[in-house]
Amino acid sequence: MARTNPLPRLRKTCLALPGVTEKISHGSPSWFARGDKGMFVSFVGEHHGERLAFWCVAPPGAQEEMVAEDPDRFFRPPYVGHRGWLGVHLDGDNDWAEIAEIVDQAYRLIATKRSIAELDAREG
Repeated sequence: MARTNPLPRLRKTCLALPGVTEKISHGSPSWFARGDKGMFVSFVGEHHGERLAFWCVAPPGAQEEMVAEDPDRFFRPPYVGHRGWLGVHLDGDNDWAEIAEIVDQAYRLIATKRSIAELDAREG
C-alpha cells in the first residue's frame, strides 16, 4: 500500500498559522513566521538519502528529550541540530494531532507577539 505524501498536510498545518509564508530554502519547502529571518519548519523530504521528515525549531531541551523518548520518530537533524532543532520522521503512521502541536510550538518560538496573540484569539 502506497503512503500518502505528507507534504500537503504539513503545508496546510503551517499555513493555517497567522502571517506564515512558504518559501523554498536550501531546496526544500519551508515556512516562515517573520519574513526571511523567521523559519520555523522545513520539509526535507528524503534529503541526502535520509528518511522522509521535517525539521523545526524546538524549545531548549526538547530535542534531547523527544529523541531519547522515541528515537524512531524523532532525531537530531544535520546542519541545525546543534542549535536544538528537532527532526520528525514522516514515513510511518503519522500522529497529525501531535505534529500540529510540534508545529504550533515551533511557530510560537519564532512568531511576533502580535501573531501569537492572534493565534490565541482564534483558539480562545
